[in-house]
Amino acid sequence: MHPPASQPPSTDSSDVGVLLLRCADRPGLVAEVAGFIADHRGNIIDAQQHTDAATNRFFQRVTFQHGDMDLPPGELAAAFAPVASRLGMTAELHVGGYRPRVAVLASRQGHCVLDLLHRWQTSELVMEPVAVVSNHTDVADMAGWFGVDFHHLPIVDDARSVQESQLETLLNELSVELVVLARYMQVLSPQFCARWANRCINIHHSFLPAFAGAMPYHQAHTRGVKVIGATAHYVTADLDAGPIIAQGVADVTHRDTVADFVRKGRELETAVLARAVSAHLDHRVLVDGDRTVVFA
Repeated sequence: MHPPASQPPSTDSSDVGVLLLRCADRPGLVAEVAGFIADHRGNIIDAQQHTDAATNRFFQRVTFQHGDMDLPPGELAAAFAPVASRLGMTAELHVGGYRPRVAVLASRQGHCVLDLLHRWQTSELVMEPVAVVSNHTDVADMAGWFGVDFHHLPIVDDARSVQESQLETLLNELSVELVVLARYMQVLSPQFCARWANRCINIHHSFLPAFAGAMPYHQAHTRGVKVIGATAHYVTADLDAGPIIAQGVADVTHRDTVADFVRKGRELETAVLARAVSAHLDHRVLVDGDRTVVFA
């Protein structure tokens, strides 16, 4: 068997743009946004919106074709800026045909790394994985099989700050835009979390805080839980408490062994992390304080 090509064919369209919008709710917002796109000869493909009744906050994701618009893609953001300013909107514009540069970080376990790279290789995840980084060498061969560069950054003499500095240097050198912690078992500094706010995704078991620390599945098995789960979230300085992007659960019973718990947990972790990364890459996530709005 030969390793896959390192550059999978693109399935996204360069003719499609995405607007992500948030502001205080008020009448006419949907019409204003649709009117701007129509006035410039764009074609709306999909529009989803949500109003948080508790905070009176409005969120919208609009997907539109811009190939026939009277503005080139590079001028759309500037043209929409006066509209956003008048409405008090925070706006993000993304145009298709672009693959964000992604670094996948792991420690010893490779199930999430394998799943992400497979989904990339089959064009399910539209990204460009520029590096797999680890403080161990367990996933080196896995990265090599997919043709992705592997970088070993060990922690020497417990000097975690030195290793994190090396990591940040590497991420900057590679112009990384998204960091995915695919079972990277290191606590990142508050400074790192702040610099990578809403651009760093982590996966962990959903037992927290009930089963914190080592061997959570063993703890859960001992406690006799009936549901296990996984949570993917943006990384913040508060450990495992960042805005949640995706979650999943699976039933377990008294017949399940610890090994069954671990196996089911790994399956959940891979699926939930992939859903979260996909939502981020597709520009379907809007962060609202400690929460998120994730459009379908």
